[in-house]
Amino acid sequence: MAGETRSLKTCRCLPVRPMLVAARHQSKAFLTTDNRTKSLVWEARGAIMTSPYAGLPPPKWEAVTRHLIDIHPLAPSEIVDVVLLTWKSIFESRMGTQGFRIGVDIFPKPQVMGFLLHELVPLELASRHPRVWRAERTPADKDLVHIPDDSFSVEIKTSSNPSRIFGNRSYAQSGNSAKKAKDGYYLAVNFGKFTGKTRRPPILRIRFGWLDSTDWIGQKAATGQQSRLAKDVENFKLLQLYPKS
Repeated sequence: MAGETRSLKTCRCLPVRPMLVAARHQSKAFLTTDNRTKSLVWEARGAIMTSPYAGLPPPKWEAVTRHLIDIHPLAPSEIVDVVLLTWKSIFESRMGTQGFRIGVDIFPKPQVMGFLLHELVPLELASRHPRVWRAERTPADKDLVHIPDDSFSVEIKTSSNPSRIFGNRSYAQSGNSAKKAKDGYYLAVNFGKFTGKTRRPPILRIRFGWLDSTDWIGQKAATGQQSRLAKDVENFKLLQLYPKS
């Protein structure tokens, strides 16, 4: 099946190979789906993994993304529920000997709010499904690890930008020295900032989908520490779950 690309637009129920692989050393490697169990089966023997979007123009990416979301064990409704519940819990939690509260007594910078959301979402899912999900434990782990099948593990990106997400510079660097794979499922959450009038900023946007390592674009400046995504990638590879459009 190497080299085959099949459109997912006509039917989301067809068994397809959402990921294609360029094999080397005459080995076979591919990602398949089983519609009955919604599981991914990854077989790789000395192969180079390539994108499930390989050979497709941007307008056709959305159909691929919808299929990848459909076969993922997490339902979009649960993703939204967990993110919103976790965000709410951040403001309702009490800290210190006097029970200080975020949004009442302290107003953390966006980096701190993003960190809390980033760390608490995996813990919430692990508490709901202890044999299925867990938080990151090793440098090679994704942020949210799917215990039965690591192919479904998820990277989490948070941002106080109203609509976009960013990675650090390493996301745009090629090579095999990375501690964790940058290809795979991503959960992207955008949230508001504290202002003089806003003491409980809202979750602005929740998206879910699949990104390839080559999607990340590094800053041109040698001192730049950030990477971004092209608009087509943000629009067609990360689909909006909240608010519903």
